[in-house]
Amino acid sequence: MASKNTEPVDWLLYERTAYEEGFLCVCGVDEAGRGPLAGPVCAAAVILPKNTIIEGTNDSKKLTEKKREALFDIIKEKAVSYGIAFASPEEIDEINILQATFLAMRRAVEQLTLPPDLVMIDGNQIPPGLGCDARCIVKGDALSSSIACASILAKVTRDRYMTEIAREYPEYNFAKHKGYGTKEHIEALRTHGMCPIHRRSFLKKIEGIPR
Repeated sequence: MASKNTEPVDWLLYERTAYEEGFLCVCGVDEAGRGPLAGPVCAAAVILPKNTIIEGTNDSKKLTEKKREALFDIIKEKAVSYGIAFASPEEIDEINILQATFLAMRRAVEQLTLPPDLVMIDGNQIPPGLGCDARCIVKGDALSSSIACASILAKVTRDRYMTEIAREYPEYNFAKHKGYGTKEHIEALRTHGMCPIHRRSFLKKIEGIPR
C-alpha cells in the first residue's frame, strides 16, 4: 500500500501568488453553519499581513474547541483587518442557504476597514456583488493561511452564539450540538416543536415535528 503524501502545506502559496500577480490586498473568506437545522450561518473575512502564518491555524473542523478559542483572539489581534457577519434563520428560509451564505460573506467583506482587491473564497462558488476580484479555492481552509483564519473566526463566533442562545431555549441543548441534526436534537424537535431560531425550510422532510 502506498504511503500517504505527508508533504507539508505551503500555507502562503495562494496569497503569495496573488501578490506576485499584482494584487495589493488579499482577503480570505470562509463560513460556518451551512448544515445545521437551527441558528444563523456565519461568515468571516480576514486580511493578514503579507507573509504571515499564525502558528496552529488550520481548517477549523480539524482543531479542538480549546485550540480554536485560543487562536480566535490571536487572529483578531494580528490581522490587518477582519469582518464577521451572520445571515439569520429567517433569511436562510427566505432566500435559501446558498444565497444566505453569500449574503453573510458579503457582509463580512463589507466590514473590512481596508477594502481588498482580491477575495479568496473557500469552496467552489463565488458570491455575487463582492465589488472586487474573487477566486475560489476548494478546501481552501486547509490550504490558505487567511482562509483558515477566517474559518476559525466564523466557527468560534457561531459556536459562541449557539451556546448563548441555548440559555433561552434550554430544551434543545444547542450548546452541545450547535443546531446540527443530531438524534438528540431531532427528538427535542419532536417533543417541543420548533423555536424561533429553527430553519423551517430545513425541517420540512423530518417527520413527527409539531407544526
